[in-house]
Amino acid sequence: MKKLLYSVVYVALLGFFLSACGGGAEEAEPENAATEEQATDEQAPTADAGEVDAKYQQSCSKCHGGDLVSGGAPDLNAIGSKYSQDEILGIIENGKGNMPGGLLTGEDAEAVASWLAEKK
Repeated sequence: MKKLLYSVVYVALLGFFLSACGGGAEEAEPENAATEEQATDEQAPTADAGEVDAKYQQSCSKCHGGDLVSGGAPDLNAIGSKYSQDEILGIIENGKGNMPGGLLTGEDAEAVASWLAEKK
């Protein structure tokens, strides 16, 4: 009887953990994004980085952490030294291990892959 109870609890916790990495439907506001009034020619890359960071926060930070290291999934703070931009894009689009594919698609996936490839 105890084995059955432990099995049920284990399966429930495993399901909860795996489902936490999906979704990302809610909007996330970037903390340091420049507003249009603040944007100048010099700040344009920062604004783009802020938009990419917002996409990461919305779709990836639940598992990988808002700081790229504090989540339960693998750390991403030096992912660019392990994988190329194309390999990162493939992982984002197709998933790997427990990570589901398709959390980001198209230009969003390409932008986040490029941003992560710079993390070395």
